[in-house]
Amino acid sequence: MPCKKCKDGKVKWGNTGECKYDTIAECEEANKDYYEEIKPTKIVELLIDESSEELAIDAISLVTAPAIEENFVYMSKAKNNLTLAKVDEDKRVIISPALIPNKQIFRYDPNTDSEYYVYFSPETVRRASELYLKHNNHHKATYQHQDRVAGVLTTESWIIEDPKRDKSSLYGFDLPKGTWMVKLKISNEELWSKIKDGELKGLSIEGFFTNKFEGMQDKEPTNKEILEALGEILNLKSYTEYPKGASQNAERALIENERLGNKATATGLQKGRRIASKSALSLKSVKNIFNYLKNAKKGDTGDWNDYGTIAFNLYGGNVMYNWCKKILENQTSK
Repeated sequence: MPCKKCKDGKVKWGNTGECKYDTIAECEEANKDYYEEIKPTKIVELLIDESSEELAIDAISLVTAPAIEENFVYMSKAKNNLTLAKVDEDKRVIISPALIPNKQIFRYDPNTDSEYYVYFSPETVRRASELYLKHNNHHKATYQHQDRVAGVLTTESWIIEDPKRDKSSLYGFDLPKGTWMVKLKISNEELWSKIKDGELKGLSIEGFFTNKFEGMQDKEPTNKEILEALGEILNLKSYTEYPKGASQNAERALIENERLGNKATATGLQKGRRIASKSALSLKSVKNIFNYLKNAKKGDTGDWNDYGTIAFNLYGGNVMYNWCKKILENQTSK
């Protein structure tokens, strides 16, 4: 929701803001909290730790929002599913990418309240697929990265060598060379029901990897850094009991954004997913969300065909704004 030129030459914030700024720079400065919220994040390559190879890929998890942003395909005769595999629903088979090389995957560190992206090189993806089978993890699976579940078995695993000729294209995928694909047999009744209902949409890996730049961070902290870290620990608090309405707003915004062609920013989408799933928020996150909503509120028209409304509600909308305001007021009064 950037600053926009008005017919009279002035500049306004969003679609419904007042035409009161003389320049775009003045408008952006007045609404700098919004731009700070979408600041670039660091990108880190992940590698397999040679000392913990058996933990590289410990399990595959069935999730509602896959980190690699690729949904799986389940074989069914229903009109809304691909049927090119010629496998009927009774076989309960799903096909999905497990890892896509060089795909930037969003991550959030609640300990530092920092957002960043990670990725895997083609070599790491291939090695991970090999270790997954070498250590007999093909029968290990979890639900939403939490509970171990039975009745999920990897029956096929392969690396895409030629995207045009690979059989993954038969299932509607258009994925790069080096992608790790898997076919899973689902005999778990509850999980299969969730897959058919569209609740579970993809796969996400579980494993142990190391930051390529981890060694660069092994330095002696200064006294100032130690004191700052201690202050953060003493004041550390997270919030999970925010209003259900805020999560519902974020969930609908994610759906409406997809309907309108996925125009939301990566940061907005990730924030929406966190709020929709009621992930823990630090006090700093609460402050950032409040500042963002205070500015984004000007672009909320109440029309779900308007991106300003979607952007506002990805962060929980009015419900989240009021809740954050109350939290911050309580902090001030202490």
